Amino acid sequence: MKTLQSTLLLLLFVPLIKPAPPTQQDPRIIYDYGTDNFEESIFSQDYEDKYLDGKNIKEKETMIIPDKKSLQLQKDESITPLPPQKENDEMPTCLLCVCLSGSVYCEEVDIDAVPPLPKESAYLYARFNKIKKLTAKDFADIPNLRRLDFTGNLIEDIEDGTFSKLTLLEELSLAENQLLKLPVLPPKLTLFNAKHNKIKSRGIKANAFKKLNNLSFLYLDHNALESVPLNLPESLRVIHLQFNSITSITDDTFCKANDTSYIRDRIEEIRLEGNPISLGKHPNSFICLKRLPIGSYI
Repeated sequence: MKTLQSTLLLLLFVPLIKPAPPTQQDPRIIYDYGTDNFEESIFSQDYEDKYLDGKNIKEKETMIIPDKKSLQLQKDESITPLPPQKENDEMPTCLLCVCLSGSVYCEEVDIDAVPPLPKESAYLYARFNKIKKLTAKDFADIPNLRRLDFTGNLIEDIEDGTFSKLTLLEELSLAENQLLKLPVLPPKLTLFNAKHNKIKSRGIKANAFKKLNNLSFLYLDHNALESVPLNLPESLRVIHLQFNSITSITDDTFCKANDTSYIRDRIEEIRLEGNPISLGKHPNSFICLKRLPIGSYI
């Protein structure tokens, strides 16, 4: 009987004891599985990260590359219309200056020489720069010029023949420079302005203005002239000679001493103030004029 009871008790405990080993292995198995799963998870995440990062990089590169290309294309498109720079090319001047319908505006751009001009140029405004010299080649291939304005430069010298080929030139301004003498002037000038220079009477040839039959406005004020220029053309309407060093005037300066009936009816204004001369001492010098010159008569 006792043996039977013991056997029954053993059978009852065996099922309870038997599952114990799996319970002891579970932590290892779970741990091992968990470790493998963790490593696999890390690898998987690392792979996904790298893959996704790579994908993102590719996507970014896909986005960036077109931008670079488009930027490059934009640059290329902006550069493409401009012809390659060559010697005497016209475009650099029109980039530095403003070219508009035959007019070139190069004002206050610190140039020290006349830039190459488009061949169709008719008007050049190069005021307030640092140009020191004008040469014949500056305008050799620009025959249609009608107006040149070099006011406010540093011009000291103008080569002979600089304006000889400019047969259409009507207005020339060399005001506010450092000139000591006048160049040969083109024949069709209507206006010549050389005020505020250092020109003396010996710097103006005797016939400098004689053949300028269209000249209407002559501005030579604020220079160092000792006398009124000779052979002034009949076409003159305005003559500015104020603030020079003029000390004498003759009966032939503006009129004709041998022709008392001569009338110089085109002249509207002569300015002589600021000169060391008393105009009142030369009454016969103005008898052909409709208006007396402006100046001191005392």
